[in-house]
Amino acid sequence: MTWRKRALTAGAGVAVAALALAGCTTSGGTDDETTSDGGTITIATTNAFTSFNGDTPDANLDTNGMIGYLTGVSGDLGLGGFQRLDSDYTVLPNEDFGTFEKISDDPLTVEYTLNEGLTWSDGEPITADDMLVNWVIDSGWFDDAIIDPATGDSTNGGTQYFTLAGSTAGLDTTSFPEISEDNMSMTLTYATPFVDWELVNPIGKPAHVIAEKAGVSLEEFIELINTLPEGNPEAPVAPNPTLQAAAEFWNTGYDVTAMPEDESLLVASGPFIVTDFVPESSITLEKNPEYKGDMSPAYDQLIVRFIGDANAQVTALQNGEVNAIQPQPSADTLTALENANATVIPGDQLAYDHLDLNFTGVFADPAVREAFLKTIPRQQILESMVTPVNPEAEVLNSQIFLPTDAEYGDAVAASGYDQYTEPDIDGAKALLAGATPTVRILYNTNNPNRVDSFRAIQQSAQEAGFIIEDAGSPDWSALLGSGAYDASIFGWVSPGAGNAALPQIFQTNGGGNYNFYSNPEVDTLVDESQVTLEEDRLSEIKIEIDAATAADFYGLPLFQSPGLFADNGTVEGIEYFGGQTGIVWNAQEWTLAG
Repeated sequence: MTWRKRALTAGAGVAVAALALAGCTTSGGTDDETTSDGGTITIATTNAFTSFNGDTPDANLDTNGMIGYLTGVSGDLGLGGFQRLDSDYTVLPNEDFGTFEKISDDPLTVEYTLNEGLTWSDGEPITADDMLVNWVIDSGWFDDAIIDPATGDSTNGGTQYFTLAGSTAGLDTTSFPEISEDNMSMTLTYATPFVDWELVNPIGKPAHVIAEKAGVSLEEFIELINTLPEGNPEAPVAPNPTLQAAAEFWNTGYDVTAMPEDESLLVASGPFIVTDFVPESSITLEKNPEYKGDMSPAYDQLIVRFIGDANAQVTALQNGEVNAIQPQPSADTLTALENANATVIPGDQLAYDHLDLNFTGVFADPAVREAFLKTIPRQQILESMVTPVNPEAEVLNSQIFLPTDAEYGDAVAASGYDQYTEPDIDGAKALLAGATPTVRILYNTNNPNRVDSFRAIQQSAQEAGFIIEDAGSPDWSALLGSGAYDASIFGWVSPGAGNAALPQIFQTNGGGNYNFYSNPEVDTLVDESQVTLEEDRLSEIKIEIDAATAADFYGLPLFQSPGLFADNGTVEGIEYFGGQTGIVWNAQEWTLAG
């Protein structure tokens, strides 16, 4: 199922409270905006923006990823790096940025070469320094910590510098990169094959900004990287203060609650650059004047409004306040769009809602986990939320595959997730044997679908004797992995390519392993998945992982999320895309209708 270099993004279809239109936002229906060149395009999405670095666990949200994709400063695929995904989820090289080439199979060796004359939006040159720093972040080269899967703490006194939403899998097998004399190329040599080598984008945050925040010049920072020994968990050392300062900035310094006064946080490599941000309301992007590629938009300004309520999005579309929307689909939403004479662009998301159980606290006991899963009314949840939009939808019975995948049937047969379609209250009571465990459930209180899922689960679980506490919060994403709850309801969304979700969410200490899951056999399978190039064996590995999670009572997949874009005829070029960049995946190609 997944997917991207850092794999999955939390928050598929997640809603936040609809807020007022930002004062700087321009209506989508004025005469100035309906010209073929120039003007403003305004869209609405569900989640609010929270960070200019969506590659950390706390900021791994879809809207953050969208902005990173447009500005090119995400460590993943985007408009300001070496590659992105086409509409069919195939890798599409950004040759106006640079080239990457596999120059050897044994050992796997890949060379990345930047085009001459590229600059960041602040005018600083883009060089191999930027690639080297991003490699340091993504490979964990200097880490020497052994992390306790139950607490997230170092058990050996070592240091984990950069905290990734995903994992270091693949890049952690590379030797120290070779940099060309002109400082425009970087060559990576892998110790083992790597299944997702084509999805590695060695451009993320600007190296000169990270160096500045660490209190040194770029030259000093690169010298440090070239001379500091590789981290060794068997012989941990005191953390390097400069590298630690750089990591602390990367981990949290890009998180924002207002438009930053520090403009270095806005530095971009892609065709868009952020020029305004109104918390809980909107974010504004304009053309990056330093961008030299072929993807500069024909219009001047893109405003992304955050409107959590789907009906409010439809109203804004109908009133001409926005040109296009990506609402959470429902039967009511479709009816409202039909009444508004909107153009509807539907499709399936590469996303799914799921219930995860924490492997600490009340659910440390596998019998309690099994009992709780027996109470989940998955068919009821599907019929109340998804069937009205997609009558053909079925309860999802895999953590890894979607129903359209060829391996799905074999995965279901191996995992047995389909036995949990309807609740088995008597079976749950028998497992509990009179016990009445208390379960705290985390979910997004501003998402109607998640609220409905919680209530359905609460009502059913109470029949078996569980005491259900409402741990829902509008800040649910920041609480993931905190241990302040026992079960969580949220969504994963994939970009549509690769296999990096396997180490991200199923491996011990994975960046998205928020429920403290740890199974040595699964860890071995995950490691094998990252070096397996033979497709049939890779499929077998995924099926085995799926079955193992089911046997461990990991949680339950609920349903594949339906997707929906819509416009009011004032913008052209919007096409459906089910991956995590959503409606903005081809924003550089949009034009305002003449």
